[in-house]
Amino acid sequence: MPSFCQITPTALLRLIGTPDAPIILDVRLAEDRDADPFSIPTAQALDYRSAASFGSTERRVVVVCHKGLKLSEGAAALLRSRGIAAEGLEGGHVAWRNEGLPVVPDALVAKSNLWVTRHRPKIDRIACPWLIRRFIAPDARFLFVAPSQVLAVAERFSAVSFDIEGADYTHAADQCTFDALLTAYSLDFPALKRVADVVRAADTDRHDLSPQAAGLLAVSVGLSRMFKDDLAQLEAGMTLYDALYRWARDGYEEGHDWPQGRAQ
Repeated sequence: MPSFCQITPTALLRLIGTPDAPIILDVRLAEDRDADPFSIPTAQALDYRSAASFGSTERRVVVVCHKGLKLSEGAAALLRSRGIAAEGLEGGHVAWRNEGLPVVPDALVAKSNLWVTRHRPKIDRIACPWLIRRFIAPDARFLFVAPSQVLAVAERFSAVSFDIEGADYTHAADQCTFDALLTAYSLDFPALKRVADVVRAADTDRHDLSPQAAGLLAVSVGLSRMFKDDLAQLEAGMTLYDALYRWARDGYEEGHDWPQGRAQ
C-alpha cells in the first residue's frame, strides 16, 4: 500500500497514455537528472522550489523526485496548499527504474513540442500525434502542410518532421513512422506494441499482419472524409486511438459472439 498522498509506479503507469493521465512534475536535482537523463513519459522538469508558483490546474498532479522523499513530499504539499490535487510517486524515479518501467530520453523530449508533417492525414499521421501527446509531450502542436514544404517548414520553424521521405522520423524497411517513434523514445512496452502492429498493418496495406487493420483503415478513411480541417480530424482521431490503446492494454483477448448457438 502506498503511503498517504502517494501513488505507486504501477498505478501511475496505468494512467499514462489515457485522457485521465495526471500532470507529472519531475523535481529531481540537476545532478540526479544528469546521472540518468531519462524521464517518466510525459513528465516535465520543474525546480522543486517553483512548486509554490506553479500555475493552477484542475488536473491531478504527480510529483517525482529521486527517491520519493523530501523533494516530492514538500513540492506535493505546496501544491495541495494551493488547492491542487497532488501526490508523490512512491519510491521516486529510482523505484520506477527498478521496476523496469518505460522512460524516454530527455534530449529528444526537449525538442518535441512542435511537429510538422504532410496535410490530409489518414493513419500514421494521426497515430503518431496521438502517441506524442499521450506518451511524450502532452502540449505538442502539429503543423499539417503541403508535402513539398514539410522539410523546409521544419527547418524554418525548428519543428520535428515526420512521415515523409527525409524527415526526422519516417518509414524504414517494413516499419512505419509509429514504429520509428516507439524505438527512438524507448516506448516498447506490450500495449503500444499491439497498437503498433495494427497501425503498421493498416498503414502499409498488410492486413494479414493484424485482423484489426481493416477496421482501422475503414474508420481512418471515414474520418478523413468527414473533416476538411486536419486539426479537427486529429482531435476526433485522438478518441479513436484512445480506444485502440485501451483495447491493446486491457481487452485484446476479448471476443464477441451473439447470438450464441447461431447456425454456422
